[in-house]
Amino acid sequence: MTAPLRLGTRGSALALAQSRQVAAAVHAATGREVELVEIVTAGDRSSAPVLRLGVGVFVSALRDALTDHRIDLAVHSYKDLPTAGHPGLHIAAVPPREDPRDALIARDGRTLTELPAGAVVGTGALRRMAQLRALGLQLEVVPIRGNVDTRMGRVLGPAADLDAVVLARAGLARLGRTGEITETLDPMLMLPAPAQGALAVECRIEDTDLVESLAALDHAPTRAAVTAERALLATLEAGCSAPVAAYAEIAEGDDGDEIYLRGAVISPDGVRDIRLSRTGTPADAAEIGKALAADLLDAGADTLLGSTE
Repeated sequence: MTAPLRLGTRGSALALAQSRQVAAAVHAATGREVELVEIVTAGDRSSAPVLRLGVGVFVSALRDALTDHRIDLAVHSYKDLPTAGHPGLHIAAVPPREDPRDALIARDGRTLTELPAGAVVGTGALRRMAQLRALGLQLEVVPIRGNVDTRMGRVLGPAADLDAVVLARAGLARLGRTGEITETLDPMLMLPAPAQGALAVECRIEDTDLVESLAALDHAPTRAAVTAERALLATLEAGCSAPVAAYAEIAEGDDGDEIYLRGAVISPDGVRDIRLSRTGTPADAAEIGKALAADLLDAGADTLLGSTE
């Protein structure tokens, strides 16, 4: 009898929800049973703000488990992955993306523009903090940590101390919590993080049969979109440490599918931002991302540095 595939996942409710979705898809594609293996990461053990912990804090323990053969595959929130690849590992599948937009959960069902001046809004992302400040709504924006329930409890719970929180809509959708969203934020107001809403299914390169099997889960439009967004991020990381946002959409054009990529770099205080876009074909996704990053740097993106909280 073939042994079950061991799928590594973080132990949070959101990580487990998205890992169960992938496990079901892997079982349907391969016929093999899949068991979840919970892995504790450094990010789970720390209470420090994510922006202080750094990129990849939720990823390294899962990748260690893969390289040590304690698991056979891992599911990551793609936006958590460092832009540099990992030797010996391969992103075998990028399943269809959930809605990548950000979502507001506010007291009394309010939208962003209905929040009064001085309202306290919490979020864990420096990118969101900078864009909220850039709107000029006179909000007090504060950094928060914790899982989805913890963050929502700070607005809707008995000990609520915030007027609103901003979270990724994708996570709320995977948890069945979209009914508590008071506004899904237009990307014109709040451009998402690169690869937000997308998952990455990773395994060892040497496991060629598994690499081939997992390819059935891959969604080409999603992969092209996140490839463009992450290429922009990777190029900017060399020359800019300000908050970066990017969102690529695939649409049918006159000569076939086109990719429309928007990118932004925002000063942490929200006072300055640079927003540009580029179009091209999905086959050129990485080059579109690199070119838009170069455009942003030429426009002064590397000067948008300020104090971080």
